[in-house]
Amino acid sequence: MTPKMVSATAAASSRPRTITAGSRMDFATIGRAPMRLSLANTRRVTARDLEVEEAMAELLEAEVPEPAGVAQDVSLLRGFNATIPSAEKNRTRRKQMRNVDTPHLGLRRLGMHARGLLEGEEEDHERQSIVSEDDVVVVGSDHGRRRGKRRGRERLNSGKTLSVGELTRQSEEILLDKENLHVRRSLLHSDIDEVSGKIQALEAIRQKLEQDLLRLQEDELELDDELEGVRERLEYEKASSKHPATANAHSPHVTSSRRRKGPVFLPSEHDDLPPGVAFMTLESHTTPITALDFSEPYGTLVTAAQEDTQPRVWDLMSGEEIGRLRGHRAPVKCVQVENELCLTGGEDGVVRLWDLRQVEDGEDWQRALPEVVEEDEGSGFGDDDGELVERPNGIRSSAQSEAGTDAGGPCVRLFEGHSKAVTALYFEDECLVTGASDKTLRQWDVQTGQCVLTMDILWAISHHGAAFPGAAAAANTAFAVPAPPAADGSWEMYQDFVGGVQFWGYGLVSGSGDGAVRMWDMRTGQAHRTLMGHTAPVTCLQFDEMHIVSGSLDKTVRIWDVRTGGTFETLKYDHAVTALQFDTRKVVAATGENGVKIYNRTTMQHSTLQTNGHMLPAERVRYMDRYLVSGGRDSVVKVWAL
Repeated sequence: MTPKMVSATAAASSRPRTITAGSRMDFATIGRAPMRLSLANTRRVTARDLEVEEAMAELLEAEVPEPAGVAQDVSLLRGFNATIPSAEKNRTRRKQMRNVDTPHLGLRRLGMHARGLLEGEEEDHERQSIVSEDDVVVVGSDHGRRRGKRRGRERLNSGKTLSVGELTRQSEEILLDKENLHVRRSLLHSDIDEVSGKIQALEAIRQKLEQDLLRLQEDELELDDELEGVRERLEYEKASSKHPATANAHSPHVTSSRRRKGPVFLPSEHDDLPPGVAFMTLESHTTPITALDFSEPYGTLVTAAQEDTQPRVWDLMSGEEIGRLRGHRAPVKCVQVENELCLTGGEDGVVRLWDLRQVEDGEDWQRALPEVVEEDEGSGFGDDDGELVERPNGIRSSAQSEAGTDAGGPCVRLFEGHSKAVTALYFEDECLVTGASDKTLRQWDVQTGQCVLTMDILWAISHHGAAFPGAAAAANTAFAVPAPPAADGSWEMYQDFVGGVQFWGYGLVSGSGDGAVRMWDMRTGQAHRTLMGHTAPVTCLQFDEMHIVSGSLDKTVRIWDVRTGGTFETLKYDHAVTALQFDTRKVVAATGENGVKIYNRTTMQHSTLQTNGHMLPAERVRYMDRYLVSGGRDSVVKVWAL
């Protein structure tokens, strides 16, 4: 742009501008006409936006600052000179100088002429289009052909002579053309980099939109679960209003929260809690946690630990211990809490039903009772004949248990029948199913405390086989399997032959020490399907209408399709899985690490809860809504906000 053009442009502007002759400007001040504009710049840069002083020559020689994204070694003027059509004029001139007039055509011309493609004026045009000596071959008469055949191919410009100055000029032009190619290549690379940057930016925007879409799907699933939970609660309230006696602790009738998907109780304070952080720590046990369960967020929690015969009862609203459930003669292995009721299964082979409403008054009625001490109280077990004696905690004697009466304590009923430790239980409505190390499953009538059905796992193994080699032989002996080391290097012998049970209607699912997940018909007591896949004992499981989720010592969580019996998905971890729970949106598991693992089933992403968490591996987990409780080998219970 010449100074005259600049003056004309300035004169054409609707708003005249004054340029002071004494001011000094450079390209950094006046800017430049960029070849690429950012997305944020929606107005095109024109000559009206530039203030150019008369010292054009000085400005053109100045160093031009290049913005980010443009080739750093290419100035604006150099790039312009390399890309305009006149940049090819030197190459064209050199070709014309090397070209010579030829009375005959080359092979390309002859081939096209043989196909009848060239006639008349097109021949003259084709003659002019021959620009290189390599395109032409001499074709003469018969005499010429014989001579040409003898000499071979001739250089048509061999008779031309070029001066030293011309050759020097051509050499400089060739170097300039090569430099122009380098400039154009740099500009193209810059364009490619900019397009790649835009693609990456668009890809980031797309990923964000996909994340937003996944959040909407999770919100929709949460609303569906909430609606189902509200409907279940509504049905329960209607049933309770029609049959008030079902609320009586001596006649329990409660819908299990294991299949409850929607929220039961979600106060506004929950929204103020920091997500993914353990906001409460409960410390009372002195040995690793073996079982825990709670009624609802901010409700009542019951925890049990190794070498401890007295499960603790906690108020989750205040974080204080309410009392203890005294009665088991050995440590408790499994716990389930439903509203004001609690069931516990211990290594003494007994299942106890408790009324948690009476635990708060436990101190008063214990002081009112006479002091009775067992001879072997230190061991925690009773006499060899199994006779129960009256204790300060108000546990009933055998006669009182059969009569269904209570001596004033929170224990409502006993379920006796297993010969070894009860390691899993599931309670719903008036039905209770337990699994024990005696390799049997038992169904109980909660109203009477009587066993109505016994399912033999050894019989199922003999008819349907075990999940992995050697499991059947191990099942027929005293069961004990070394568990894989946890993240802290600790390990122990795993002796719980039944890792988990759950039923729904007449359908029962169990996971056992032979690595099999079995589906039972509670009307016949027979196992009708065995799911094979785990290569170590199954330690925990849960199922719903569509899927069964099981965890194992083989360091995996398997999601099974209930309809086909095949594996829908397998989650692999670094250590053994000891506890899990799932819903339509996530799978929460304890996997031998200090943190609690969460798998998002919608986004298929893994995360870990560890802020202010356990100092040793987590062993047990239980969550409801966005409220989770975990127990670890550090003897501590943590309460989390999801």
